[in-house]
Amino acid sequence: MFRNALEPWHVLVVVLVMVVLFGSKKLPDTARALGKSLRILKSEAKALKEDGTPDPVPSAVDSTR
Repeated sequence: MFRNALEPWHVLVVVLVMVVLFGSKKLPDTARALGKSLRILKSEAKALKEDGTPDPVPSAVDSTR
């Protein structure tokens, strides 16, 4: 169904639409902000993995009874 879904001209159309909508002056700032956000997200995800504490697992038996 989606065998040839993303062809080079599709990417070209998307880029042209972005340039028309946002203008060529705002695109570098937007790309820079997106890159910074992705770096922060990646470092936070890595910190969570290296935390070492296991995820809290809800127990099936209530221990307060």
